[in-house]
Amino acid sequence: MSAPLSTLSPLSILVLHGPNLNLLGLREPQIYGTMTLADINQRLGHDAEQWGITLDCQQSNLEGELVNAIHQAREKHQGILINAGAYTHTSIALRDALSAVALPTVEVHLSNIYQREAFRHHSYIAAIAIGQISGFGLDSYRLGLQALVNYLRRP
Repeated sequence: MSAPLSTLSPLSILVLHGPNLNLLGLREPQIYGTMTLADINQRLGHDAEQWGITLDCQQSNLEGELVNAIHQAREKHQGILINAGAYTHTSIALRDALSAVALPTVEVHLSNIYQREAFRHHSYIAAIAIGQISGFGLDSYRLGLQALVNYLRRP
């Protein structure tokens, strides 16, 4: 097992939330739960503080803004945690941006995308991500962040 997260050097992680995630808490609570995006960011911030890392949490409904954030991450961050929302299944642009910056990336989803509509079963991001976690609500983000930090701190 690797060393405890809190005892290692600081890292900076970009957390990207895609379209409609700003509506969490209101949007289809039977699928996504009642927590808000602010709740998710707050919990991730608490985890980051415990582990001695820095997070930059951003959300956009616009594909180009997400691409720009990924491009800028190359100069600022060591990894990316992304829930691209519906762009997961449609955006070659996000996939290409992630591939181009070559930062370790973990893809997360609140719901289990493989138990949902068939069009959600394909991810353009999965093939270039170091891992994917879905179906655990808030814990998908937390597990994804922990996995990414462990990966980055691996000797």
